[in-house]
Amino acid sequence: MTHFPVTNSNLSATHIGLFLQEKYPLSKDAKCQLIKAGINDTYLVTDNSDKFVFRVYSLNWRTKAEIGEEIKLLNQLKQNDISISYPLSDNENNYIQTLNAPEGDRFAVLFTFASGEKQHIISKEIHFQIGQLMARLHKITHNQKLNRIDYSPEIILIDSLKKVSSFLSTDSEEMNFMKSAQSYLLKELENADSSQIRQGVVHLDIWFDNLNITNDNKVTIFDFDFCGNGWLCLDIAYYILQLHNIEKYEANEYQPKVNSFMKGYESVTPISVEEKRLIPMLGVSLYFFYLGIQCQRYENWSNSFLSESYLKRFINGLVKKYYDIYKLGDNKNCA
Repeated sequence: MTHFPVTNSNLSATHIGLFLQEKYPLSKDAKCQLIKAGINDTYLVTDNSDKFVFRVYSLNWRTKAEIGEEIKLLNQLKQNDISISYPLSDNENNYIQTLNAPEGDRFAVLFTFASGEKQHIISKEIHFQIGQLMARLHKITHNQKLNRIDYSPEIILIDSLKKVSSFLSTDSEEMNFMKSAQSYLLKELENADSSQIRQGVVHLDIWFDNLNITNDNKVTIFDFDFCGNGWLCLDIAYYILQLHNIEKYEANEYQPKVNSFMKGYESVTPISVEEKRLIPMLGVSLYFFYLGIQCQRYENWSNSFLSESYLKRFINGLVKKYYDIYKLGDNKNCA
C-alpha cells in the first residue's frame, strides 16, 4: 500500500546525524539528538567536544529565499562581531539543506552552538549587557531592509486577532477586551511620530529562551527565525514585556532591571522620547502577534495546550494585566 499523506513529521535524529556526517566536515563520532520540536525542529549535534545546532524548518513555514535573507543578516552580524549563533556552510559551500520529508521538502541549516545556558532570573548587570548587545545589533540593522515580512500594525494586530478569533468566542469578555485594545493600539500607532522612530531589521524574539549566558557572563543571541523589518523599538518592547512576565512587578524587582537594560542600550545609542512612549503599546501589540502565531500553528505545535480556556487565562493574566499596569486606553500610559 502507499504511505498515507502526513502534514508534519519528526525526522530521525540518527539519520540526520548520518546525513550531516556526509555533508559537513564532521567525524564519524558525530551524534544527533532532537532537543525541541515546535514551529521548527531543533537538533543538538555533538562531535567529540564540539557542539552545533541543526534547525529543520517546518514545511511551508519559511521559503528558501526568506531563509537566505536570515543567513545574510547573520553573516553580516558575525562580521561585525555581534555575539550570535551563526550559520555554517557545508562541504560544497551551501548553507541551506533540503530534506525530503514525508510531508514534502523541508529546509534546514546548521548553526554554531551558543555557549552557556538559558537563565530565567538574571542580574541587573547582565540586563545592562543585553541592552548593549541589542543596541549594537540595532546600530548595524538601522535603516536596513530584508526581503522578508514587514511588521506593520496590520500584521501584528489585525491579522493576529483574526487567527485568535477562530479559537475564542466572539461574545466573550476576553474577545471584547482584545477588540477594544486593538482599536486603541491601531489608532495610537497610526498617530505616532514616525520621524522619531528608527526603522530597520528586528529580531522580534529576544528573550531568555533565545539567549545563552556563560559562567563568565558572555551573552549570545540565537534563533533569528522571526527576523524582519519594522520599528527597532519592537525588540526593546518585547524584551521588556518578557522581563515583566518573569520578574515580580509588585516586588520592585522588575523596574530596576528594566532601567538597567535601558541604560545599557542607551550607553550605545539613544532611544527617542517617542520610542519610549510607545514601548508599552508595542509590548501589548506583540502579545497579539504571538497569540496569533500560537493559533496559526495549532495543528503541529500548540494543540497540546491551546484552548479557549488557555486563551482566556493568557489574556486576563498577561495581556490585560500589562495593558492595565501602563493604563493604556485612557491616555495615561508611560514608558
